[in-house]
Amino acid sequence: MKVRVYYNLHKNLLSVQSKGENGWRVISHEQSVALRDVKFKVSEAGRQRVLKEKKKNVHAFIEGTMVQGNERISADTPVSYNPYRGPFFYSEKGDIHGSHSVIIFDKKVFASI
Repeated sequence: MKVRVYYNLHKNLLSVQSKGENGWRVISHEQSVALRDVKFKVSEAGRQRVLKEKKKNVHAFIEGTMVQGNERISADTPVSYNPYRGPFFYSEKGDIHGSHSVIIFDKKVFASI
């Protein structure tokens, strides 16, 4: 199932959204999520609002296919996002736009790069 994930500051959990007829809707809240065929997305309009208002809002997502059952993936490169640093997710290797697989738990993101 294709989903997008973001960290929900109010629930201290990951919010998982699925796209339906009426757009993206939250389908669950999880402590950890594993994804494959991943794209890192940042809404530039949302990022600009953060820069202007100095107030957090949901504008950055990790999109991919949710890993099911016994499927194994590996991801060992830490990934971060900071709207004040730039409009992309990044690692020590530079900006990241996609990854074969990602593991997210708590506020930590690891990708296979």
